[in-house]
Amino acid sequence: MTSATRNTGSPGMSSTTKTGIWVGVVVVLLVAMGLDTKVVPDGADIGAGAEQFSPEQYGKSEFPRIQGKISGRAAPAAELVSALSDDKDAATEKYGVAGAIGPVLSVKFQGQVASCDSGICTVDVPDVPDSQTIRVQVGPAINGTALRDGVGDISFGDFKNQIEYQNAASGINNAMKQEVLADVNRDALEGKTVDVTGVFQLIIDNNWLVTPVKFSVSS
Repeated sequence: MTSATRNTGSPGMSSTTKTGIWVGVVVVLLVAMGLDTKVVPDGADIGAGAEQFSPEQYGKSEFPRIQGKISGRAAPAAELVSALSDDKDAATEKYGVAGAIGPVLSVKFQGQVASCDSGICTVDVPDVPDSQTIRVQVGPAINGTALRDGVGDISFGDFKNQIEYQNAASGINNAMKQEVLADVNRDALEGKTVDVTGVFQLIIDNNWLVTPVKFSVSS
């Protein structure tokens, strides 16, 4: 009796067929990758994503307009003290804009610099009560959002997020510093007479911290 011979080979496709299938898969993948690939010339902006917000460019473009609006509504300091004492809401409507913490008001004055410390100078202004302190930022650091908020028409909704909104304020401050304070000798201001137009947020009634939009030393 002849014994049956067992087939020990693997059932199914031959090795040649399997190899052919894998080659086909690789070819299909390479073709798909080629179709999805874009050739980008040197210097092209493709793939760079959406244009990034530039605080520097924003500040430079907006500051001249802000300077004009604040200067146009600025009240002489003595007049503003009196107006605020009589009717704060009416004074705000005439000389400034409402703010989240307090009104943001525009003011102008001439006075003698009494002292300077850490980039902030206290100015003695004629016809202003002795109880009223008026200080002005001269840099190099310019802090706060008074310039952004004092114009009255720049809002959070104009920006993508809170970071852009905050950076816009910094960009405006820096543009002002370059335009208005770049040539100021901060170390020689004490005793000098200065002419200032600027804006401040009214938080403490008798203590103003003014961010300038115009600043000149007359003597």
